[in-house]
Parts: sequence; C-alpha cells; structure tokens
Amino acid sequence: MARAENKKTAGPASRMVAEMARRLRLRKGWSQDRLGVEIGFSGAAVSAMETLAQPASDQMLVKLEEVLGEGMEFFENARTYVRLEKYPVQFQNYSLLEQEAVVLRLYATLVIHGLFQTEAYARALIGGGYPPLSEERVEELVEARMARKALFDREPTALIEVVLEESVLRRTIGSPEIMRDQLLYLAECGRRRNVTLQVLPLDTGLCGEHPGDNGPMELVETPEHDHLVYLEIQYQSLLISDPAKVSTYAQRYAKIRAQALGPRESLGLIERLAGEHR
Repeated sequence: MARAENKKTAGPASRMVAEMARRLRLRKGWSQDRLGVEIGFSGAAVSAMETLAQPASDQMLVKLEEVLGEGMEFFENARTYVRLEKYPVQFQNYSLLEQEAVVLRLYATLVIHGLFQTEAYARALIGGGYPPLSEERVEELVEARMARKALFDREPTALIEVVLEESVLRRTIGSPEIMRDQLLYLAECGRRRNVTLQVLPLDTGLCGEHPGDNGPMELVETPEHDHLVYLEIQYQSLLISDPAKVSTYAQRYAKIRAQALGPRESLGLIERLAGEHR
C-alpha cells in the first residue's frame, strides 16, 4: 500500500524517475491506466509511482525501460540509484562499495550475512525486527537485499570470503523449513568458485583466545586497490580508511579465518545441520 509520507521522504533518484515517466507517458498521449496495461501494473500503481506515494520497484523500472526507454537506458541506469535509496540510511554509502568491490572478506556473528540470505530468511529476519516495520517496508528491504546478489555473477568476478560463527547456523530464523532452505542455499553459495565459506566453531576460545569476540566486520578491497573496513551495529555504521587501523582489522580477520574450519569441513557441517531440520 502506498504511503503519503513517501512523498516527503522520496530521494532524488525516485523523483527523477517519476518525472521522466510522467513526461514520456504524456508525450505518448497515454493515461496512467494505459501505461499500467503496457507495463503489467495497475493504473493506481503508476499513479503512486508518479506522485511518489510508492517509488518504482525494480520490476517496474525494468518494464518502464522496455516500454518508455527508447534506447536511452535511463530507467535501467536508475535501478541502482533507486535501489540505493531503499536501503537503511546507515548502509547506503557502503552499498556501492560492496557492489564494486574486488575482494570482500566478511565475518558474521549473529545472523547469516545479507549477501547469502534467502528471500524467506531475509523476510523473517527483517519482519521480526524492532521497531516493527510495515509489510510494505519489509518487502522493500527484502527486494533491495536480494538485489545485492548481483555481485556473485558480476564481471569482473569479485572474490568473496566469509566466516560465519557456528551459532549463526544453529539459530533458527522464521521456521525450521526456512532455516533448512537457508542452510542448503548457503552450501550452494559455498561451492561457487569465487566464494570461500568457513565456519568458526562454537568451541573457539576454549584455550583462551577468540580474535572475533569484538563482533562482525567487513574488509573491502576497491577497484583502485584501496583497503577499507565497514562496521555496523545497532543501526549505526562506521567506514574505516586509516591504513594502520585497517591493517589491525585485517590481521584480526586472518586470525579468525585461521581458527575456522576448512571450506570442506564447513560445507559438511552446514549440510549436516540442514538435515537436522527435516
């Protein structure tokens, strides 16, 4: 359902899409209902998009490009920026770095990392957060999160390393069925040639050493080969570029990875846990 407050909070990309769609529609002499028919949406959905009550979805932008694009690729190019505006504020600046990264080294401690989540897992996770979100906002965030997966198949290929705490795999989100599918999907991702997946065992720290006890982190290498660290907790984020600090995090990540199970052992554990949810 469209929301009136969206008209005030809509970002510049959504506003530009709305204006361009309206102008191109009028140039064709089409009503909102006619454009809706052409792109497979209702006239009300077109009206909501043009008035910013409900910014264009990714699917709508694809259809607008087909019907109104005229080879300009305006709506196609707008997809990245409209999607960006839908992310939580603290994630927006980092999202472009993530999608352009040459290398990502990830450490997740509470839930499956967003890049590796299934749609059902993400919906249960986002929908169960606090403060509660409207169903519309939940779906918006789920769509934006799923769109991040384009990184897996991007050219040039990105190298992605991820270390997950074993507790993340054992924490059921949504339902046993959702968790089983999530674990199977995670194993599928781990078999990709550009992905290295490892699990940090629950008994890490028995000997008094646990380099990951300060929480999750994401290490990024940009196309320019700059090295950055991204931290996010409790809806707050921090992007670190200071070389000395980045080096410290890189050393910490290396130690975490060294204490984790190997990729083959990790996949075996994930598949075994998936089987326990039957």
